[in-house]
Amino acid sequence: MKKYFLSALALLITFATVTGQDIPKRNVPSVILNNFQKSFPNAKDVEWEKKGDVYKVDFETGTFRNDHSAWYNAGGELIRHKQEISKKNLPRAVLAAIEKDYPGYRVNDVEKITEKNQVSYKMEVKSLTEDWDIIYDASGKILSKKAD
Repeated sequence: MKKYFLSALALLITFATVTGQDIPKRNVPSVILNNFQKSFPNAKDVEWEKKGDVYKVDFETGTFRNDHSAWYNAGGELIRHKQEISKKNLPRAVLAAIEKDYPGYRVNDVEKITEKNQVSYKMEVKSLTEDWDIIYDASGKILSKKAD
């Protein structure tokens, strides 16, 4: 029994270090904090995490508390930003592609992802019999499609 407990404990510790560690704001370098505050001055419920040399911040903005995640490198550069958006805020080309490829499907969990000046849109599309996680580029081209 002790052997199983130690194995489970080791697995838990490994998982915690792989996924990153929550850190207090005071441990975030000032260059990162300054750039974050300039980019997202209205951020609320801010939580920081560090994995290797990358700092991730989860926060909310706006009246409806839209979720965001942003990743910064050690030099303070924003390298990735993910934000929750509504379906109606998708580009027309993406909406047209969804209507063409998935008529009658429900669209949930829409996210706008900006990385290296490239914008993509991730969402879940559902019918009574199928669920898909799909990523589109801004022109409506499918970049990734996985069964959910």
